[in-house]
Amino acid sequence: MPNDDITHPIPDLTGYITEGQIFVDRSLHNRQIYPPINVLPSLSRLMKSGIGKGMTRGDHPNVSDQLYANYAIGQDTRAMKAVVGEEALSEDEHKYLEFTDKFETKFLAQNPYENRDVFTSLDIAWMLLRIFPQELLKKISQKIKDEYYDREKEIQKAVQSLK
Repeated sequence: MPNDDITHPIPDLTGYITEGQIFVDRSLHNRQIYPPINVLPSLSRLMKSGIGKGMTRGDHPNVSDQLYANYAIGQDTRAMKAVVGEEALSEDEHKYLEFTDKFETKFLAQNPYENRDVFTSLDIAWMLLRIFPQELLKKISQKIKDEYYDREKEIQKAVQSLK
């Protein structure tokens, strides 16, 4: 599209006849993030029908919503940091910056030959969400947090017991 203008008539009108759009982002590409997918403007009209218990995993919808929300806040925080400087940011804002950087390098970025399944992606997502205290994970029910937030500790205990 001309000058990356997503409001240009061709990409704009094409969006009405598809079941979703994936936005490839030049700035992610320039930072060697592969695939350079910008998740914020991307959308799927079918995702809600194909995720969750019985299809992927019960935590999938909540985790997806929380990742999206935290990444959006992190992007806003990045923009704010450029204006006010890093020293002016709060402790929570620093967590959002850390999350955003790791989201791009650990979650979005994949080796071109990597065959990552959805369950591995969800485990990586939880690793990233643990940057935040549970109280900041407002899009995830307490029941789901109880099951997955401390899961890494349980896995470590299980591994230790096998040694």
